[in-house]
Amino acid sequence: MDATPPERAPLAVPAPHPRSDWDAWGAHTASLPAAARALLATLLPGRPHPIPRREAPLLTPSRLGDQDLDALAAMVGADHATRDDAERTLHLGGKSTPDLLARRLEEPQTAPDAVVAPADHAEVLAVLATCAERGIAVVPFGGGTSVVGGVQPDGGRHDRVIALDLARTAALLDLDETSLLATFGAGTTGPQAEELLGARGYTLGHFPQSFEYASLGGFAATRSSGQASRGYGRFDDLVHALRIATPVGELVLGRAPASAAGPDLRELFLGSEGAFGVLTEVTVRIRPIPATTAYGAWTFPDFAAGAAAFREATQRGIRPTVLRLSDETETRVNAALGGHLLRLRGCLAIATIEGEDDPDAAAVRDVLEEIFLAHGATPRGEDPARSWERGRFSSPALRDTLLGAGVLAETLETATTWANLEALKTAVTDALRETLTAEGTKPIVLCHISHVYPAGASLYFTVVAALTTDPVGQWARAKDAASRAIGAAGGTITHHHAVGRDHRPYLEAEIGPLGIAVLQAVKDALDPSGIMNPGALVPPRDEPA
Repeated sequence: MDATPPERAPLAVPAPHPRSDWDAWGAHTASLPAAARALLATLLPGRPHPIPRREAPLLTPSRLGDQDLDALAAMVGADHATRDDAERTLHLGGKSTPDLLARRLEEPQTAPDAVVAPADHAEVLAVLATCAERGIAVVPFGGGTSVVGGVQPDGGRHDRVIALDLARTAALLDLDETSLLATFGAGTTGPQAEELLGARGYTLGHFPQSFEYASLGGFAATRSSGQASRGYGRFDDLVHALRIATPVGELVLGRAPASAAGPDLRELFLGSEGAFGVLTEVTVRIRPIPATTAYGAWTFPDFAAGAAAFREATQRGIRPTVLRLSDETETRVNAALGGHLLRLRGCLAIATIEGEDDPDAAAVRDVLEEIFLAHGATPRGEDPARSWERGRFSSPALRDTLLGAGVLAETLETATTWANLEALKTAVTDALRETLTAEGTKPIVLCHISHVYPAGASLYFTVVAALTTDPVGQWARAKDAASRAIGAAGGTITHHHAVGRDHRPYLEAEIGPLGIAVLQAVKDALDPSGIMNPGALVPPRDEPA
């Protein structure tokens, strides 16, 4: 029996979705409240080095010849293969602080040699075959929200590289309301998916901070974890099936809710970051839109008490939709930025609980509160949780504003067991503080728990420091120190940001040289010419791990 599904017309195609900006996160605008400016002036004394935004970047010239462009246009249509600088500018890479800093400096920006936008799985296959034949590297591009160098236009040993823009694949391809499964084109963004599902009474429930711009294919390719992960699960928990185009053919994986037919090959592509092929279609588990949401907020006397309460609630099987715990510093800074928590002290915890009716959701909140009170918490009503929900996608825009004010604001994340949580938090915080202080600017290091499991939790760090005259090197050295501290303290190098190019130097310490060899063997089988996202996840053959 042929495993290849028949091509079908989409059930629904969403309206085009706006791109994030080339030199900033996106459409949000953010200003610093007076209280925030005063806090920063107190905590970050000294002369700032603001870096203003540029009107337009200077790009490296395209190296793609006319014959190559014509061959690619023959696969997708002349209007969808271009060397136009405006399109190349929108595909310069991701949205990490080093990415955005580089685009504010004077150096020419490395750009893809062309942008190619296939409409569907068949066109992706055709483009990959053409690129493999001609030795053109391919970087799959969804929302461009990577913060770990996952979508840099890096051709590796190939002298030409294209950005494979998947936005035209956005569509709801199939909806199985009996099994509660929906199939989307991989370029469908989070808002597009929720709009298409919401019109039919359903939700995917995946809301990472990148939600407004990132794509479902990107969520799968990076093992994304949304802010509602306690209630809905990580994105890899939501994936039922994948359709993948590779330079040597296609794969269709996932035909049943569970299987013993050997190792689950879907796991090779969840987190593969375009290094093995292109995810073209994603079938996900969906749910009816919840009828109601309850909110709660509490403060704990310290982070250890809050973590202990979160552990007990999680190990008892309590499943709020969102569960977050900020440490003392993050609680204080968020208070100044938001203006609504200025009287709070200690560590703020918030929860949202979705349910079919008010009594169900409120009952879960009451059980949480009972556990939290036993660990010394003080109830703080609903407002802090509601305020967080209103602003949960806007933080990256504040980072853009801070760069213009001469302030570095960047994040990194990890995860570990409950038993190791405090030691890991201390190790990473110390590494960041010591490195940045040695750079001449004492930082503010914030931390929160936003994803919990029976065995452990994530730690998400935000670092704020005055920019130096070498801002790119300043953060690179701090990130390296923190990454080495994570490995030494037994954490994972990434919980949900993925590996990309930035974390690749630390991956072997986590999975070992044999693990790297396994990944390389998979890449050799699926991408023998090495054109797929060179340098992301897997070291190129001509480079050390």
